[in-house]
Amino acid sequence: MSAITRAEIKQVYDVIRPHIRRTPVLELEPGALGLAGSTPLALKLELMQCAGSFKARGAFTNLLLRPVPEAGVVAASGGNHGVAVAYAAHQLGVPAAIFIPTISTPAKIARIRELGAELVVGGDRYADALAAAQEYQARSGAMAVHAFDQRETLLGQGTLALELVEQSTVDTVLVPVGGGGLIGGVAAYLAGSVRVVGVEPTGAPTLTTALAHGAPADAPTGSIAADALAPKRVGELMFDIARQHVGEVVLVSDEAIRTAQQTLWQAIRVIAEPAAAVGIAALLSGAYRPAADERVAVVISGANTTPSTT
Repeated sequence: MSAITRAEIKQVYDVIRPHIRRTPVLELEPGALGLAGSTPLALKLELMQCAGSFKARGAFTNLLLRPVPEAGVVAASGGNHGVAVAYAAHQLGVPAAIFIPTISTPAKIARIRELGAELVVGGDRYADALAAAQEYQARSGAMAVHAFDQRETLLGQGTLALELVEQSTVDTVLVPVGGGGLIGGVAAYLAGSVRVVGVEPTGAPTLTTALAHGAPADAPTGSIAADALAPKRVGELMFDIARQHVGEVVLVSDEAIRTAQQTLWQAIRVIAEPAAAVGIAALLSGAYRPAADERVAVVISGANTTPSTT
């Protein structure tokens, strides 16, 4: 399969642009979050995206670029991808079946139901939902929309980087890592022009494990961010992109993630789900320490949660 290029991502953006939001970038003095330094942080507020996360980009790319059968689409998800596919299907008038594990948050479950998709909740982890979705796809003929290991998904997620570099001048971008669709798309678009740093929970080190093994490999799946950042392994398609264009991967604890969520709420009244707060957690905990004049962007990737869970 050919490499994912910046030109292709630009073409995809033209296709999906009418269906997604160009999410804002908030320039923030580090002191607002209790950090040292004077170089502003750029927060890419993808939590304001349609369906509450960046996943809408990949969902619309799949549904608009691939032929959708009468049976509609099927997706397995920890939650956000399911919400996004349900939303895109609802907007485009396509039937959708969504399979999610029992660890998905009530907010995500409720949102999928509100959007009219057929919802199946079962199994403990994303891998269980994926197996059930694959069985459904085989018997129904629906089009499978993979959460991260699908070319169209990577192309769609890469449009976030296109917006970011148009909105702000940055040296480094901190990107949450789960299956790798977001960081794969972002790294493919930036391709060395901006340093890409992955951030993942210590309890779900999917990309760290893959890089250590030289290939995608099973990793632990225990974290408060497990509903969004804990598939068993990163995708095959993103791995070569990561080896070429991801400069570093850092790990953050659940405690650091909780602190980051609370800080985002207290400082700027942003409600971020655990997975979305890992970049801020990396800065607050010192897992990533920017240089004095380094211009850092942080992707706040989603907000499919409730205020009581932040």
